[in-house]
Amino acid sequence: MARQSIEIAPGAVYYPGYLDRAAQEALLADVGAAIATAPLYHPRMPRSGKSFSVRMTNCGPLGWVSDIDGYRYQATHPETGAPWPRIPELLMSAWRELSGVPFPPEACLVNYYAEGTRLGLHQDRDENELAAPVVSLSLGDAAIFRFGGTKRGEATRSVKLVSGDAFVFGGASRLAYHGIDRVLTSTSTLLPQGGRINLTLRRVTPAE
Repeated sequence: MARQSIEIAPGAVYYPGYLDRAAQEALLADVGAAIATAPLYHPRMPRSGKSFSVRMTNCGPLGWVSDIDGYRYQATHPETGAPWPRIPELLMSAWRELSGVPFPPEACLVNYYAEGTRLGLHQDRDENELAAPVVSLSLGDAAIFRFGGTKRGEATRSVKLVSGDAFVFGGASRLAYHGIDRVLTSTSTLLPQGGRINLTLRRVTPAE
């Protein structure tokens, strides 16, 4: 694992090339097994019920879901009713190395971006433990990641995230607005079907 790091903003650190190709392939196999247990699905916007363009699932004791009733974490897949699969050890290792906190994550969101999908600027604020950062890893096609301030409308900057990159934001940047502007098609050979998988680790409940 590479150790190069670039501070994007206070509390926000970019780790280019964090996972080498072998580690990416191993992690992809773990994620594929998780998806076989907890299939990707389209979450829906609160109130309107409009589907996200991104498909998602989760690993860990808790998983983030969105539907007409709102945003929340729950212990079961919203379509199958089954518990989420465990978080792969490669991701747990990344959390231990990059998070800077002594307690484990409880959720790993698995977002799959097909060609043409994006994710608008938003905050990750549904967690009750904001002392822990969000630890994010990228697999597959590159994407243009937009990162801003903690208030909507503040200046943003773009970071090109490629397969194997990690990005961590916590502290002063824990509630920063962020999103994916676009996926750069055919920039990676990792995913046979193309597209991008983003894995984001979070702590949800207060650490004891």
